[in-house]
Amino acid sequence: MDAPEGWTFEDGGKALVRSFRFADFGEAFGFLTRVALHAEKADHHPEFTSRWNRVDFRLTSHDAGAVTARDVKLAQAINRLQEG
Repeated sequence: MDAPEGWTFEDGGKALVRSFRFADFGEAFGFLTRVALHAEKADHHPEFTSRWNRVDFRLTSHDAGAVTARDVKLAQAINRLQEG
């Protein structure tokens, strides 16, 4: 399984990680809101931290103890949400 563009594997392939930077808090929060709405619909929720203009994600399927196709799909969706 390959990591989506901009994402890397962490912890021996147990998680996908990526950081996004924005112009300010409002842009970062708006992006995070779009991701949250998508994640709720997909019923697959990311781990994240937010700092002023930066949002960091860590995606893993806890029940599998590793990255699954659901994580890859969510990472791809997050990439699309960041673009638009």
